[in-house]
Amino acid sequence: MALSNASTKPLLSVIIPVYNEEENIPLLLAELFPILDGLGLPFEVIAVDDGSRDKSLSVLRGATIQRAEMKVVSFRRNFGQTAATMAAIDHSSGDIIVALDADLQNDPADIPALLKKLDEGYDVVSGWRRFRKDAALRRNLVSRMANRLISYVSGIRLNDYGCTLKAYRADVIKDVRLYGEMHRFIPIYASWYGARVTQVEVNHRPRRFGQSKYGLGRIGKVALDLLVVKFLDRYFVKPIYVFGGFGLLLLGAAIATLCAILVLKYGYGQSMILTPLPLLAAMCAMMGVLSILMGLVAEIMVRTYFESQQRTPYSVKEALNFETEEDQREDIRPTRMRVAR
Repeated sequence: MALSNASTKPLLSVIIPVYNEEENIPLLLAELFPILDGLGLPFEVIAVDDGSRDKSLSVLRGATIQRAEMKVVSFRRNFGQTAATMAAIDHSSGDIIVALDADLQNDPADIPALLKKLDEGYDVVSGWRRFRKDAALRRNLVSRMANRLISYVSGIRLNDYGCTLKAYRADVIKDVRLYGEMHRFIPIYASWYGARVTQVEVNHRPRRFGQSKYGLGRIGKVALDLLVVKFLDRYFVKPIYVFGGFGLLLLGAAIATLCAILVLKYGYGQSMILTPLPLLAAMCAMMGVLSILMGLVAEIMVRTYFESQQRTPYSVKEALNFETEEDQREDIRPTRMRVAR
């Protein structure tokens, strides 16, 4: 018998972003709940309606009446899958979080395999749709190219970043903040916190109802998001290295241009007014100084961010043999002195 989350804290949270999937939701839940019941763990299912224009929200409301484990978050408008995923994570309370799509292409029967892999000591287990049932060129080929690029840039080797079906330990992603289209980069963010990341092959099924929400237009978004991820990984706490490095490069170009002007002037007798070199030198010098100044401003903003949020530029997994706050208070508590009479 499944344990009810109404009285038991869930150990497993299944999160489902939903957008215009009214026909798929009943079929998905009919597959999902028997599998979760069979795990013998207290669980919850959190569906986030991302401003659907069909009857998805009504279907989800009906599901909350039938199952106490079913929870629904409804957006006022469409904010995108990343925002829906972030909201589901924020509202989850399980120690393990499993994400899957609502379009029936992810197979809920793969969830036990992901959990088994977590038991081996991993913190993030990503699904790999090795045999995808999507358009060969428009989806599959573009996805393979994107996955290779992301793996190369990030250093986290996964074959399928776009697969929503993933399992996470909550403590490695609860502090992750997602923006734009960055939900596919959660394994990268988790690795920054020291998470062990792996993948398992999962089943992928053709879409039965509705249409895919993704097109070729997302390629540019993925590329820009990847650039942001790379910047945050390498230079978030030291942005001066980017802006200052670019500024020094421009100042070097300005100095080289001035040298060229002097060579042309005194070596060949050519007037520098007749060339665009003075303007080029002035522009490089000005942009170089501005870039360095921007780096200094970015450094101030980073420090303001960490101090205002009371955050540190590091993450501690465990600390051993340190005094607790209570012990410290005992050490500084004033002792009463006995006065001899």
